[in-house]
Amino acid sequence: MSEMQLNKLQPGEGSKKKRLRVGRGASAGQGKTCGRGVKGQRARKGGYHKVGFEGGQMPLQRRLPKVGFRSKMAPTRSEITLTTLQQIASRNNGVVDLEMLIAASCVPAMTTKVKVILSGEITAPVTVRGLALTVGALKALEAAGGKAEAPPAAAPKGKLKAKAK
Repeated sequence: MSEMQLNKLQPGEGSKKKRLRVGRGASAGQGKTCGRGVKGQRARKGGYHKVGFEGGQMPLQRRLPKVGFRSKMAPTRSEITLTTLQQIASRNNGVVDLEMLIAASCVPAMTTKVKVILSGEITAPVTVRGLALTVGALKALEAAGGKAEAPPAAAPKGKLKAKAK
């Protein structure tokens, strides 16, 4: 086996295709119109064509219906189960809040609001601070001897105008 030398490097066989020389007569295969067809914007020298342009016909991307929606709010919202809540509480003296859930990687770091849902079971008393709970999850939490402290009031969006009397 011979050693590779930088001055002997060349492309592999068949990897480089020769450029097609157009307009060299009928026998060359691409004479006269040079493969551009007859007349029209595409046949002209400076013929500009937008991507998806169909000659004035309604383009495909506009004929098809729009589908789907991606919420900008979804990445900031999360849900956790009662089972997860109890696991986090056992590590933090029976108290759970948003910062603890983010630190434990139970919810993504972008999360601003978390709701506890009725899934799984809870046996130990847990104090929940600043998290929303479903009605069923709240009943299960209170039945286990826990309590839920209200989430902090959200700041109003935009400017509020005082009503003049």
